[in-house]
Amino acid sequence: MRKWLPLVATCSGTFMLLVYSTIVTVALPSVADDLHAGFSSLQWIIDVYTLALAGLLLGMGSLGDNLGRKRLYLTGLTVFALATLACGLAPDVMALIAARAVQGLAGAAMFSMLLPLIGLTYTGRDKGVAFAVWGAVAGAAAGIGNVAGGILTQFLSWQWIFYGGVPVCLGTLVLSAAVLTEDTRTSNRIDHLGIVTFTLAALGITFGIIRGGEQGWSSGSAVLGFAVGAAMLVLFLLVERAGSNPMLALTLFRKREFNGTLVAALGYYLAGFGALPVISLWLQDGVGLSALSTALVITVQPVAFFTTSAVAGSMLHRLPAHRTLGGGALAVGAGNVLMLAIDADSSWPALIPGLVVTGVGAGIVSPVLPSVAMSAAPASQSGVASAAANCARQLGLALGIAVLGSVFHQFSTTSGGTDLHVAYAHGLTAVFAVAAGIGLGSGFLALRLLKSPRPAAQPA
Repeated sequence: MRKWLPLVATCSGTFMLLVYSTIVTVALPSVADDLHAGFSSLQWIIDVYTLALAGLLLGMGSLGDNLGRKRLYLTGLTVFALATLACGLAPDVMALIAARAVQGLAGAAMFSMLLPLIGLTYTGRDKGVAFAVWGAVAGAAAGIGNVAGGILTQFLSWQWIFYGGVPVCLGTLVLSAAVLTEDTRTSNRIDHLGIVTFTLAALGITFGIIRGGEQGWSSGSAVLGFAVGAAMLVLFLLVERAGSNPMLALTLFRKREFNGTLVAALGYYLAGFGALPVISLWLQDGVGLSALSTALVITVQPVAFFTTSAVAGSMLHRLPAHRTLGGGALAVGAGNVLMLAIDADSSWPALIPGLVVTGVGAGIVSPVLPSVAMSAAPASQSGVASAAANCARQLGLALGIAVLGSVFHQFSTTSGGTDLHVAYAHGLTAVFAVAAGIGLGSGFLALRLLKSPRPAAQPA
């Protein structure tokens, strides 16, 4: 039916931008061989995309109010298609990283407009159906990205993970231009300085983590990254406090429920998905699996994620927020504890229990996160609160890749042996220990912040 074509258009865009969060993971060893890329460069190929999504997501919302949501979405799609082609054509690793950054910028423009566009198009029961379908597509994208990346890398080349996306982007662009609803524009002031300072803060801190893991935490480049990141973060807070139209009202942080939502969002995504790039390296370079076999192993996690969300989604919305967000983050931490069993004699089956449990934990948190974030804020700020939760989730992934990648690099290169399998297993043990601590810590903190305090006893 024609009325569902706008949903097809928005779901197709969602699928593309989320697939490109995961499709590169399995291809990393092939990219390293072909472009002679070092470990830190491989981290940036994934991280720069995620950082652009996280750093620009909040600001793109206000930009859409000024330019029009449909116009910004179409612009983002166009740039995304061009950047995806540029990734496939990249002659060296720096060109690939630059193209991925542009991909992330365009993805942020698309991501910030998707839910508002669905809300503009559908009402009543149709809106509920549309949001449910959109959520299912978003949940399935990660798993499909892993498998598609493995197939294309093994049977064609890593470049085809990008070439294959270009016609899909172009088809989505044509359909979106024809069927999406035009909306009115406003003249709200865009918080340009807030966007720039927040993005530079995220980039500086992530750069410091990656360089510190590679060159030492006292190296000049690591210290400089942390210094710039900290300075930009302080400036961002000052800008948001003084601005007349901030992209993130700091008064939201006075609400413990909002803080608990951000803690859970950042913690579960960091602990659940930040280790996937180094897991891919271990499975291919350490265990000796092919790209496709690696993809199939990793896909166990998104399958568990999607199954949990699909089967228990409606029930989860009826549970208290501290049980879903806090409990889900705790499950992600527990999954990492299970993966601590990996040692030098382990192979891929040792990952399966932990991947399943982390996938289930993520599947508990993800369906309810936007609604919990919106309910934690006043009605006038519910959209910003939801965007902030999505931003925290993406930032958690970016920091997870940087932190856990740095831990892996340090421990796998100082294991004292020359056997690659032994070194990688040593690095993974440290990675899962850190991820477990973050998952469990964020879960317990979210439980405390989100649990409504008991009313004081009345005097007799």
